[in-house]
Amino acid sequence: MNGRAMNGRHMNRRHMNRRHLVLAVAMATSLVAAGCSSDGGSDGAEKVALTLVAYDSFPTKDTPLNDALAEFTADTGIDVSIVIAGDAGTMVTKAVLTAGNPEGDVLWGVDNTLLSAATDGGIFDGAPAQVDFGDVCVNYDIAWFAEHGIDPPATLDDLLLPEYNDLLVVQNPATSSPGLAFLLATVANSGEDGWQQYWSALRANGVEVVDSWTTAYYERFSGAGGSAGDKPLVVSYGSSPPFEVLFADPPRTDSPTGVAAATCFRQLEYAGTLRGTRHPVEASRLLDFLVSERFQRELPLNLYVYPVNTDVVLPDAFTEYAVVPDDPFTLDPATIAANREQWQDQWNEIVLR
Repeated sequence: MNGRAMNGRHMNRRHMNRRHLVLAVAMATSLVAAGCSSDGGSDGAEKVALTLVAYDSFPTKDTPLNDALAEFTADTGIDVSIVIAGDAGTMVTKAVLTAGNPEGDVLWGVDNTLLSAATDGGIFDGAPAQVDFGDVCVNYDIAWFAEHGIDPPATLDDLLLPEYNDLLVVQNPATSSPGLAFLLATVANSGEDGWQQYWSALRANGVEVVDSWTTAYYERFSGAGGSAGDKPLVVSYGSSPPFEVLFADPPRTDSPTGVAAATCFRQLEYAGTLRGTRHPVEASRLLDFLVSERFQRELPLNLYVYPVNTDVVLPDAFTEYAVVPDDPFTLDPATIAANREQWQDQWNEIVLR
């Protein structure tokens, strides 16, 4: 708990008689009580500072998401700071290693591909809440394919064709949430006994592997704004196109990025109170705020995901440019929990050996 320091006047005790001492103690007690009650903490307690642990694409300042958190602080007196713990896979690994003695109070952004690892690792105090959803899909650089006279791939199987040799960059499923979602999409597409052969063929067709979405999209993908990458295919999100339109420099009215809708895997994200927090009541209040309309309405144009709060009206750019597949790949959470580590190990042997 971060209490607010209070500065009192220095008093000369040599000239203080007993009556003055009693009065001074009473006045000091009143000042402390008044100071604590003005801190904005619940029930007159000292002001509480919470830490929200999040993945590396969560903004830490100067966005509407941060403005919303500032409003939460103004309304409740509960300060919120943000700690970035890496990509989602790295974040969950850290949380499991520190379970019961967490580096924060609430964790944002564990998805359904990693949820079993988080719950089995005992990181949450109670059940986490779903906060958003989206789709992990193969994105393509529209201009690159037009210039080379090649149709972009439409399906996962298309990625094995020779015309897409050396064109795709993906994320490592052991360190990246979208990387794991893409692996699960290939399992759902090729079956539990066929995905290994798929990845052997994808490796032979020149797939590149990096550790994080940030590296894949902003450093290796040629279709991202400002990127000098040379890969026209990347594993990203169905919501990447509106981002590219809104932040294009110079401005544009069409997206440079396309989405292969038949490659998408549906991703659900959760937030939860971390076991071992010193402030469970205040953490619960923050968790409630994260699913409120006030916070959720900022998600589409800041994290480029769909809110779970049905009171939120989606912005026009999101509805116009984002791609929502009619039939995304999914896998039963129990199947993921039972096989995730084995599949990751097999993938490592096939692709990185």
